[in-house]
Amino acid sequence: MTIKKLLTNSALVCIFGATSSLTFAVDKIDADDFVEEVSAKGVAEVEGAKLALEKSSSPDVQAFAQKMISDHTAANMELAGIASRKNLEVSDEAELTTKAKKFVLEQRDGESFDEAYAKNQVSAHEDTIELFQQAAVSDDAEIAAFAKQTLPKLQHHLKMAKALVAAHDKE
Repeated sequence: MTIKKLLTNSALVCIFGATSSLTFAVDKIDADDFVEEVSAKGVAEVEGAKLALEKSSSPDVQAFAQKMISDHTAANMELAGIASRKNLEVSDEAELTTKAKKFVLEQRDGESFDEAYAKNQVSAHEDTIELFQQAAVSDDAEIAAFAKQTLPKLQHHLKMAKALVAAHDKE
């Protein structure tokens, strides 16, 4: 084998190895941590959406908020059922950082609120999607199935949130 062929083959092996390892780069999360974190995020999602219904006068923000209430309430109930069967605790309140973000939103009105809410939703859904991707490869089959089933809806929410940012970003 010539040096050129050897280098070419070595490069191909390295490229294949690097790309194949990317498909397994998602870390796993255990069922207990997933339920705790996601249930807190779910509570925060519904609370934030209720605030948006109160404070926003934009039809698109209100429609998005109503969808968040409907979809996340349903997901929260399904997760609570899974948690109950597995004897895992669900959170009944949002995490401290999420509470702080809600407090900041409460101080805003009008267009300022809409812009901040939309940006917050992009960030929140990106974080939540990451957790669901980790859970999708969980050793717990029921948690993995729930995560895989819910991921497309969350990805759609993210797309909707990004459209809200584009519509309401004044920067």
